Amino acid sequence: MKINSAEFIISNSVVSKCPQEPLPEYAFIGRSNVGKSSLINMLTNHKNLAKTSGRPGKTQLINHFKINQNWFLVDLPGYGYARVSKSTKATFQKFITDYFEKRTQLVSAFVLIDVRLEAQKIDLEFINYLGENGIPFCLVFTKMDKITRVKAESNVAAYRKKLLAENWEEMPPYFITSSETKVGREELLTYIESINETIRKSPFP
Repeated sequence: MKINSAEFIISNSVVSKCPQEPLPEYAFIGRSNVGKSSLINMLTNHKNLAKTSGRPGKTQLINHFKINQNWFLVDLPGYGYARVSKSTKATFQKFITDYFEKRTQLVSAFVLIDVRLEAQKIDLEFINYLGENGIPFCLVFTKMDKITRVKAESNVAAYRKKLLAENWEEMPPYFITSSETKVGREELLTYIESINETIRKSPFP
């Protein structure tokens, strides 16, 4: 897929105020400091489409970006904030779950995971939440450039083993990416485009 246009549309914390256009949406979410904004900028070929920051938890709203005028990339707040109050965390959690459970335009979530780390409890909990609620998703392992390919594959295999031990029948679809080297970019965009093509053949949503 070639990205011809990518524009910011709206930020909000209320699902009912999200765009009403009947376009497919792909939501990106992950732990704070997983490299979500950098990945979004890499995918869209825009250096500053999503705001990057050295301070985890900068994304605090549901952000909609319209891509090629025919689908939405949705940037969601990270989970696992280290520097926000319990009440603020609860507020974020509420509109994140509202989005996933009420947004009919959502086609797939992309759960971002730092490929350098062992399976984190908070990631596994969120993955299980999506599975229990029947929400389609993929795993996107980030920061591939920080380790060797062999080590990355080893960490992904360990993740697979952990999920299968938690009663998953198989490893969810996954991609290994790097915002620095653009590894995984074409694979991710091709995956999205294949879903969009399928959707175009039938009414949506």
